Amino acid sequence: MHPTVRKAVFPLAGHGTRFLPMTKSSPKEMLPVIDKPVVQYVVEEAVEAGIEQMVMVTGRGKRAIEDHFDISYELEDVLKKKNKHALLAELQKISNLAQILYLRQKEALGLGHAVLCAELAVGDEPFAVALGDEILDGPKSGLAQLLEAYRQLGSPLIGMQRVPLSEVSHYGIVAGTELRKGLFRVDRLVEKPRVEDAPSDFAIIGRYVLTPDVFDILKTQSPGVGGEIQLTDALNTLAERRPVYALEIAGDRFDTGDKMGFLKATVRFALKRADLSEEFRHFLRETLKRDLLPETSGEGCDADRPVSR
Repeated sequence: MHPTVRKAVFPLAGHGTRFLPMTKSSPKEMLPVIDKPVVQYVVEEAVEAGIEQMVMVTGRGKRAIEDHFDISYELEDVLKKKNKHALLAELQKISNLAQILYLRQKEALGLGHAVLCAELAVGDEPFAVALGDEILDGPKSGLAQLLEAYRQLGSPLIGMQRVPLSEVSHYGIVAGTELRKGLFRVDRLVEKPRVEDAPSDFAIIGRYVLTPDVFDILKTQSPGVGGEIQLTDALNTLAERRPVYALEIAGDRFDTGDKMGFLKATVRFALKRADLSEEFRHFLRETLKRDLLPETSGEGCDADRPVSR
């Protein structure tokens, strides 16, 4: 019987430079997709997967994340007095989602270093890792899919998805032996290869289940790409010592730390909302109709009429 995965590590200390100037004063993980910050979607995914304890590795300027998951007595009192019980229940649900521990990564020295910062909190047990700016939308949460495979294999697992060959240089790419559809035993991980050097089109995504022996490797890991402690380098070393697997994750992935990924996530989740989908779908349809039409005076076209009805 393999040990139960009870904890998830969230590396949240990155600067979010792709979203400057917005992220100058607000963490990228707190960017709202509709009315919830990105990091809440990821925490809810972990809760759905049965994980009980969240270890958030933060850095300078990330206090808003702690405040979001904390109790807000003053705001709750205002909502009670105004009889806004639905909103009150929503706020209380956030503060009761899970047990959360916050640690500080004093220097942003890479993903591997952020994971290492969580060693004391994780202890000698397997744990999940979830990047706080990646949202997955599928029939089952990405972490739930990994944990299901971990219960069968009892070995480290990396989440992966196919990407266009033209984009492999933006990702860590998996090379390995396919054991069954969507499951590989990892031979090596190649960080941001050139298209002609890519061993496959399977890219690592921000979901992992790791075992505590990775910490000893990270402690002596030399800096890699970008002068940072790369988690992929540590996993390559681990794969030389024991089986490491990569699982293809079903569902759509949105990198909300990227402007286009953030916009796509906003559209997807707005269309899934019963209170927004009809009017938003109409707005998108009319906007696309207007943009695709040749330039005219607009006479006879209803695209410029108000969307609200």
